[in-house]
Amino acid sequence: MNNGVILGIMAGLFLGLGYMGVPVAFAIIAGVLVATALTPISLASITGQLFYGIDSEALLAVPFFLLVGELMTSANVVGRMITLAQTMIGHMRGGLAQVVTLFSMFFAGISGSSTADVAVLTRTIAPSMDKEGYDPAFTAALIAAAATMANLIPPSIMAVVYGATGNVSIAGLFLGGVVPGVMVGIGLMIYSYIFGPPGILKRRATFGEFSDAVKQSALPMMIPVIVMGGILTGWFTPTEAGMVAVIYILFVAIPFISRNHIRTIPRVFMYTGLLYAIPLITVAAASAFGWMLAYLKGPDVVAAWVEHVAGNSPMLILFLLVGVFIIVGDFVDAIPAIIIFMPIINRLTEVGDINSVHMGVCIIVTLAFGLITPPYGITLLMAAKFTNVNFTRAMIRSLPLYVVFLATISFCILFPEVVLWLPKHVMPESVGCFKPPGAPAYICP
Repeated sequence: MNNGVILGIMAGLFLGLGYMGVPVAFAIIAGVLVATALTPISLASITGQLFYGIDSEALLAVPFFLLVGELMTSANVVGRMITLAQTMIGHMRGGLAQVVTLFSMFFAGISGSSTADVAVLTRTIAPSMDKEGYDPAFTAALIAAAATMANLIPPSIMAVVYGATGNVSIAGLFLGGVVPGVMVGIGLMIYSYIFGPPGILKRRATFGEFSDAVKQSALPMMIPVIVMGGILTGWFTPTEAGMVAVIYILFVAIPFISRNHIRTIPRVFMYTGLLYAIPLITVAAASAFGWMLAYLKGPDVVAAWVEHVAGNSPMLILFLLVGVFIIVGDFVDAIPAIIIFMPIINRLTEVGDINSVHMGVCIIVTLAFGLITPPYGITLLMAAKFTNVNFTRAMIRSLPLYVVFLATISFCILFPEVVLWLPKHVMPESVGCFKPPGAPAYICP
């Protein structure tokens, strides 16, 4: 049977079962198994590919960063970080809305998980916003949008998966995600200030109150410093960074801040294991799907089509790919989307001679945007549910926020030198720079 027909059957079965409500992992595996039956590949080989897809040391960073977020959330350590955000910008127009965004930027540097961010914000700040008269739909939309920064500001779980799957520097992706993460944060704050509800105007915090908040939040705020400092100095890998962060929380942060929480730690470990098991089976299935896609020469077909439309222009290739991923992100979770389409991404990276870190950052920002777009929009769904708001109302209030994300994505495509500035100056090797023998400085392609 023709490879194109098999590709169509495989993709159609996956999408059809997904729309029928079949769990994503099983819908993916069903498509792979049918394709296996139509090719010379043995069932044993494709089963081995399922295990090979999760046999990656770099992917071990994911459960550790998840555990960091859960420990911080369940121990109520985040309250101190919220207080710090309030002393910094709580006096501005739409004070609590501003706090939501700033706290998300802080928490993104700790957990790397958007769902953990939504859970924290809906339990802590959302009730206060309701009391101050904020529209619950606005609250849900803002929390969902702010939570996406956890996938942009390091450490990002999406960046870990992308780097591990595509053989791209995870440290480079971490650093490259800083600019778009900060851009999204500033965009949300500007929107809240100009178009959001005014809330209750509060007095500006005194320097003493700000100093106290800094002291109180010093222990949890050290986690991003430990993680990124260790990775950038080469002391440990991203996986080891996650382990060190967990050890720091268990033996330093929790004993000093929330000693009563120690007896609940085993429950947090078990819950994190359950959280990790959900995407793990999807990662395995998506890896097999992507391998089958490559075997059937799907990347070559897509690359030929893109070359026909965009030629070898990096900018046009990126805009086309981003357009595809905006659609994909509406229906498929980010992690399986990355793994399934990685062969195509790698092929187009070669066709357009695009820096692999720049490509990764653009894809990650686009998939983060998919977290608030219907019908999937997992962070928007969670925020609407936790704030008891109809999803349609929350979706309507989130529409203006799309401008922030689309502007950020376009900026990342049009100005790669800005996105890659931090990786080039902090860790040049991560973006392909090299230092010839005897040369005083790095040469970057």
